[in-house]
Amino acid sequence: MTHPFQVPHKNIQRGDLIIGLITSQFNCIFDEIYFHEYPKMKFFGELIVMPKNYQHALSFLFAVKEINQNPTILPNTSLGFHIYDSYFNSRTTFQNTLNLLSSWERIVPNFKCDKQKNMMTVIGGLDSEISLQMATVLDLYKIPQIAYCVFSPVMSVETQLPSFYRIMPREEFQYVGFVQLLLQFQWTWVGIITGEDDEGEKFLRILNQMFSQYRICTALIAKIPNLSYNLDLLGFLRHTKIASISLTTSKVKVFVLNANLQTVACLKWLIYIYTMLEDITQTSMGKVWIMTAHWDFSSQTFHRDFDIHIFHGALSFAVPSNEVLGFTKFLQSLNPKLPKGDGFIRDFWEQAFNCLFSYSNEDMGSIYTCTGHEKLDSLPGTLFEMGMTGQSYSVYSAVHVIAHTLHKMYTSRPKHRGIVEGGRQEPPSLQPWQLHFFLRSISFNNTAGNTVYFDENGELTTGYDIVNWITFSNQSFSRVKVGRMDPQALPGSEVIVDKEAITWHRMFNQVLPLALCNDYCSPGNSKKRKEGEPFCCYDCVPCPDGKISDQKDMNDCFKCPEDQYPDKNQDQCIPKIVNFLSFSETLGITIVCLALFLSLITALVLGTFIRNQNTPIVKANNRELSYSLLISLLLCFLCSLLFIGWPQTMTCCLRQTAFGIIFSVAVSCIMAKTITVILAFMATKPGTRMKKWVGKRLASSLILGCSLIQASICAMWLCIAPPFPDVDMHSLAEEIIVGCNEGSVTMFYCVLGYLGLLAAVSFTVAFLARKLPGSFNEAKFITFSMLLFCSVWLSFVPSYLSTKGKYMVAVEIFSILVSSAGLLGFNFFSKCYIIILRPGLNSKDQLIRRA
Repeated sequence: MTHPFQVPHKNIQRGDLIIGLITSQFNCIFDEIYFHEYPKMKFFGELIVMPKNYQHALSFLFAVKEINQNPTILPNTSLGFHIYDSYFNSRTTFQNTLNLLSSWERIVPNFKCDKQKNMMTVIGGLDSEISLQMATVLDLYKIPQIAYCVFSPVMSVETQLPSFYRIMPREEFQYVGFVQLLLQFQWTWVGIITGEDDEGEKFLRILNQMFSQYRICTALIAKIPNLSYNLDLLGFLRHTKIASISLTTSKVKVFVLNANLQTVACLKWLIYIYTMLEDITQTSMGKVWIMTAHWDFSSQTFHRDFDIHIFHGALSFAVPSNEVLGFTKFLQSLNPKLPKGDGFIRDFWEQAFNCLFSYSNEDMGSIYTCTGHEKLDSLPGTLFEMGMTGQSYSVYSAVHVIAHTLHKMYTSRPKHRGIVEGGRQEPPSLQPWQLHFFLRSISFNNTAGNTVYFDENGELTTGYDIVNWITFSNQSFSRVKVGRMDPQALPGSEVIVDKEAITWHRMFNQVLPLALCNDYCSPGNSKKRKEGEPFCCYDCVPCPDGKISDQKDMNDCFKCPEDQYPDKNQDQCIPKIVNFLSFSETLGITIVCLALFLSLITALVLGTFIRNQNTPIVKANNRELSYSLLISLLLCFLCSLLFIGWPQTMTCCLRQTAFGIIFSVAVSCIMAKTITVILAFMATKPGTRMKKWVGKRLASSLILGCSLIQASICAMWLCIAPPFPDVDMHSLAEEIIVGCNEGSVTMFYCVLGYLGLLAAVSFTVAFLARKLPGSFNEAKFITFSMLLFCSVWLSFVPSYLSTKGKYMVAVEIFSILVSSAGLLGFNFFSKCYIIILRPGLNSKDQLIRRA
């Protein structure tokens, strides 16, 4: 009669040294324990099988077979094994862990007899909860446990479970990988799906903290309860209603999934129920799934017809693995009728192929009879794969770690051993606790060519591969390695992804999916946070005047460099045009030609006066003052050329000072001519004393005195704050004004003010003398010339202040040329007309007669 604690699913092989394995292949409901009878194991309902998980046990068997056939690893020592299942149940996990530690026939804790098996180490379990339940027992006996779970138990492994090792990379590498992967694709609006257990809470807590640190928003959190088979369907639907609605109808396109078996199984139920209720296809629910290394597309048998296309294009982390030679051939040799002692294969075969053996007493409603010759490679990949999966590869590596550790222990011990029956050497007497020292320092290359060794935390030091999962219409799939998570890389560059190699879900038409709370803000706009919304949600507002944003989704607009300005779309900076009055541009050429032409006219007038200096009309109009006025006007026309061209220090200093002094001389000459005319008429009256004032001395004194005052003002200007070349970046938005800074604006207006004072005096005096006899009187012409002069310079001030850049310079040049031309024309046109065209009027008789 079978002992009450014996379990139906186990596989045992005797050997000199025993390795234990706890797998997780079956899920079922157990009866309640009542203390009025001896505890026993009894299944209720249907036994649910995870067919793909059977490969974990098969990879274990294959590794043990390899080692036993390899004379260089453990010569003269055979490895045996005991394999049990956890049934995803705490009670059976504890029970089968004790089965591993007890005698061959029954559980007798803490008691050894002659038949006690030499259990050296145990491999398992598949998830952190099972691993923790095993570790609480194994750690008491200091038996090394090598787990192949992705996430370590919640408690501190290195301090509270010193006998615990993991044949997996460190857990935090995946968290870093999630963050770096999301940042590379600029996904900031993502959902998190995890189980409603301690492992799920830890996953959620750490991931939320890292997302917040790197400004990634958690748009949705779906906590999925572990699928319990003693939970009634209505209760399950009620418990998962909110998660189902939020998961399937949400606009969130990217989900990070803690893809352990229980969570994935429940997730499939949620998707199946929603699609049934809403009458839509699963394929139409396009999502991007980013999953932990648990994921291997494993399905329970009742998910046989589940549409796997919803996971098309998913990304997952995976333990780096290579093809193991001979494993596929090993799988092809399996036959459920050949193995003796394998308690797993019968139930696996029936559920995987949906058939029944003829000696089976179960009723699965199947019309097929298992022949034992069914082909494993005919099964869909969701149920079984012929290539070694990542988790199976971890089990395979764990067996080799144990074998090499035992080999290292053998080589470090004395080689004097006794002879047992059959001529073999007696295996050394080893204790499990002795393995720890060698496990922590083990390092070797396995048969797949990978280097295996543990770090100080008892974990592998490798990183993770990033795998893209591609599904096909026949329910098959393939893995495509598209990247790598390297923990040894520089911070921020741990994840390397070939984006071009990724195949996305068909809903995205091979366009990179967007995972944002709202669309990107285009260049020319900046983000403005929405009140009451997460920081990933924002409005897009145009940049203010004078600022740009040249990238998508910029937090703030910024000003262009001083030598650049924003374009009309405010998304790029354009170099400013240099603004100065150049000799090569049309305006500059025009002004130069006009100045030279007026200078030539002035020179011709001066030449005419010099050639006709002895004629009455030249003498009558004060010949010396006329020469001085013409020379000053000639210089006025020429000084306008100083305002054209690239500003230099010398030209900046000469521009306004030369203009001020020369114009002061010209206006002084006019004022002297007017005063001379008045004095001449006053001197003709009988008994007057004004004759002594008539002459060259008064005129020269007026010109010299008035000019010296202006020269003194200019000299003071040059001493206090002289003009200098300057660049104005700000007055014009699109141009850089290169010009002369006046240094002291006050002194500049003092020069203009004094010039205006002279002009006003000259105009007043000429206006008062306008009615004197015309033949000897220039006052009328001087009045008109000064009226024009004053009008030009009064209009100059507002025009000058209202313009910028080269047009400001052009306004001043225009004022110089027009006012100088007015003085030239009004004062000398009529005289030149008589001298050149009416020489008959240029006689003393004619002048006396006209007078």
